[in-house]
Amino acid sequence: MTRYLRLWVEVLGISWRHAGRLTATVFAIEAGLVIANIGMALAMRTAVDEMGARNEAPAVGAAVAAAVACTLVLVLNRLHGLVGLFLIVEKVGAVIEDRLLRDIATLQQIEHLERSDYLDRITVLKGAPKRIVGGMWNAVRACFTFLQLALTLVLLGAVSPWFLALLGLAVAPLWCDRKGREIESRAEIDTAEVFRLQRHLFDVATDAAAGKEIRTGLAGPTVARLQTAAMGEATAGRYAARVRAAWLRAMGYTVFVVGFAVSLSVIMHRASSGNATAGDVVLVVTLTLNLQQTVEAAVGQLTATMSAGIYLDPYLWLRSYIAAERESRTGHKMPPGQLRTGIRFDHVSFSYPGTNKIVIDDVSVLLPAGSVVALVGEFGSGKSTLVKLLSRFYHPQTGTITVDDVDLCALETEAWRQRTSAAYQDFGRYPQMTFAEAVGLGDIAKLGDQEALFRAIDTADADGIVDRLPEGAATRLSPAYGGVDLSEGQWQKTALARASMRWDPLLFMLDEPTASLDAPSEHTVFRRYMERARQLAARNGAVTLVVSHRLSTVAGADLVLVLDRGKLVEQGTHEELLAAGGRYSELYRLQAKAYSMRPSV
Repeated sequence: MTRYLRLWVEVLGISWRHAGRLTATVFAIEAGLVIANIGMALAMRTAVDEMGARNEAPAVGAAVAAAVACTLVLVLNRLHGLVGLFLIVEKVGAVIEDRLLRDIATLQQIEHLERSDYLDRITVLKGAPKRIVGGMWNAVRACFTFLQLALTLVLLGAVSPWFLALLGLAVAPLWCDRKGREIESRAEIDTAEVFRLQRHLFDVATDAAAGKEIRTGLAGPTVARLQTAAMGEATAGRYAARVRAAWLRAMGYTVFVVGFAVSLSVIMHRASSGNATAGDVVLVVTLTLNLQQTVEAAVGQLTATMSAGIYLDPYLWLRSYIAAERESRTGHKMPPGQLRTGIRFDHVSFSYPGTNKIVIDDVSVLLPAGSVVALVGEFGSGKSTLVKLLSRFYHPQTGTITVDDVDLCALETEAWRQRTSAAYQDFGRYPQMTFAEAVGLGDIAKLGDQEALFRAIDTADADGIVDRLPEGAATRLSPAYGGVDLSEGQWQKTALARASMRWDPLLFMLDEPTASLDAPSEHTVFRRYMERARQLAARNGAVTLVVSHRLSTVAGADLVLVLDRGKLVEQGTHEELLAAGGRYSELYRLQAKAYSMRPSV
């Protein structure tokens, strides 16, 4: 609860900084509602008592005051719905959502994007900022409502102390609501993974690319059935939790209503015995009706506030995770201007967080400065993981990676990434962008540099793509955004061009760079990148690392590394490894035999 309160105060501060006038208006509306509701009851009592005493002028004045107060309540409630629940929530929610996205996007590591338990929390956070802001304002309104409730009880208590017992009875619905919120929050987290699965299946069913395969394979009914089953499982878990929470809340409110009815019967008995004036009767009736509405509003506002707790726990977890990640950042040294020794792995081992499987197992090797290094092995051998370690997406569990004898962890991360370029196996697609923007992301500082852009496009042999686009490099890459779609091979060439935007990297990594290309394109791309690798080597001693399962494409590498189940089992040139007759030679012969057995077309 202390963490929640600190967060509410922080959100209120953001509201004041970014929507100061609206925030002040909401507080004025809330204070006006309290004054108007209490003032209306007092004015009605005065009107009745003065009428009984035949004081017509004061009676009429009090009646007019009661009417004005009643009208003010209606108007202020309308204004609150517009100002508080729409304008502030939309404006401040957008500010917090921007901060949240920026925090997630600027995390230096990617564990939060690859662990399912972390993704569960991030899934819950989609759309959460506005709900969190709404929860904060519901909490503010609940405070004013409880103030009105307290004033109402004070006035009723002055007539009969029995009503003071309602303060104790009001705890029941609040306690039950808190327990209900905990049940709902656990259900949201427990079903987040299956809920994410049904969303994915829905996206698959409505995706144009997947749609061709689904229809060809007649898999539409199966995908729909799996989506329905996943939705049913997610909905069932959340529905059951909400039913349990609803029963708890109903029990708590029933306890209050029964106690309220008893207290009301007592005060009405006193009135009928002549122990109260007609004005007191009107006051009691008015406040009784107001009390019912106030308690109902308080419970509803508190429920709405507590329901935001479903998002508060994941949000606070993410805040803690971000803070911990930033505190764990190491390295303030700048990378060298050029490599002289190279990049060395010294007994490096690694397992992904949350698992016990060793992915990189005691690897020791030097990637010499100015060399082209090929990394080969079967699927799952750890090749892409090694690329992630070099990118500093993760740190080794044991051992060190050094750059010219300086620990990679001692280098400033952003400075190191400014001296690296990479085309990853699971390259990104950016359909909402133009082709030029999708390529320019490779070096954001040169996003508008046309010379750098077309130089990168030429290096990746992507000129033909630009020539066929209706608006050239300014074409958006999706029909949904008024552009055209790209084939898988064209998307890969776009990724290769993006990786070529930096002209002076110390480390250039190509992870399965031609997996989606045809044979002629593959040959052209490798020829151009071998030329580029030699240019980079001569310019600043850069290391070019090529990850590929097609062994025929890496024959020109200066050094070939063979990984098998995370272990470095062989290293040497293409000719040396063939002559050794080991794992590389075996894989090469198997691939050569497979290609020779392909039927001619």
